[in-house]
Amino acid sequence: MARSEPMEYTKTFNELKSIFTIENQKISIPGSEVKIHNIGFHSDAPVNEFSNIPDTLIPENCSFSYPVFTPRNIKSDKVILLLHGLNERSWVKYLVWALYLAEHTDSYVILFPISFHINRSPSKWKDPRAMIHFMKDRNSSLGDINMSSFANIALSNRLTEDPMRFFKSGYQTTSDIVKLLSSVRNGDHEIIPRTTKFNIFAYSIGAFLGEIILMGNPGNLFSESKLFIFCGGSVFSNMQGSSKLIMDSLAFDRVYNFYLNDFEKTLTGKSPLVDFLLTSQIGMAFRSMIDLGRLKIFRENILKNLKGQIHSLSLLKDSVIPCKGVISTLGNLNKKKIVDIWDFPYAYTHENPFPVFDSPLSKKVDYWFEKVFEEATVFLA
Repeated sequence: MARSEPMEYTKTFNELKSIFTIENQKISIPGSEVKIHNIGFHSDAPVNEFSNIPDTLIPENCSFSYPVFTPRNIKSDKVILLLHGLNERSWVKYLVWALYLAEHTDSYVILFPISFHINRSPSKWKDPRAMIHFMKDRNSSLGDINMSSFANIALSNRLTEDPMRFFKSGYQTTSDIVKLLSSVRNGDHEIIPRTTKFNIFAYSIGAFLGEIILMGNPGNLFSESKLFIFCGGSVFSNMQGSSKLIMDSLAFDRVYNFYLNDFEKTLTGKSPLVDFLLTSQIGMAFRSMIDLGRLKIFRENILKNLKGQIHSLSLLKDSVIPCKGVISTLGNLNKKKIVDIWDFPYAYTHENPFPVFDSPLSKKVDYWFEKVFEEATVFLA
């Protein structure tokens, strides 16, 4: 591979942060043969019951660009899809992750944004000045809300108003991913050569999406895919999504109560949405990943059949997706251990597993970043 020595995570993070912009079509990375290409994409999500009608009027979610890290060997036939966490508004955290994976697996690495996240959302959603008055209005009308912040106010308002947006965003994202990878499989992608070798690196809620995609196998694109999970992997009911960087407590309680208590009751009558959730493999996979007791046999049988295709690495002090919930979901499915639990010797959180320190602590972060991604590349290479 191009880089044989360990990557200095902190140094590389700052370098990539300084040069990356989604507006540039091509970005060269100093000291690396990997390049970044920002590729345009148009989502074909229809205006129907699978979408929230006002959301279809947000142009950023329909037409956007996504980064592709191209490996040294541009004839490589390997692709890694990197799926990010909930309420992310920037690719900055993931640039080093993608670079490491591209260099050490010789794969094309696609950073694809979840619907209404990162650059698929209006820029004001991440602007403190623009969002602070929405936060004040929410707190004044609904009372002081735990974990309320300008960083999570957009997502919190949207999910409180319509918790079905959680499902609909995932549905649109999955449809977009199928369109994208089908173009690669058919040899129609402008950068990535024709291939069917698609693996997934998934973090946080991206792991939830990744598991559902692997279980549902839309378009038969993921029959042989491997899924490496970092800080994720549990059913929804074992997550604790209330965080100043994700969503406030009112939004999380609303979403949690809807999917645990009301969602199944809405699946009545005849409609394309109901039929999809009741009969399609991927619709049933979504439902089975809400709670351990829901469609338990269906979920466990599929996951057992995916033996060798999933590996999960959880962090001991992760309070958003606790390792206990990951073990309950994945830990007892196969004789081969597929859930590892690590603990870093520095202050970390689920949202920021690799903090950037301007101190000797940065060497510890560099070391553990290398350990995590070495584990991922061994599995995905």
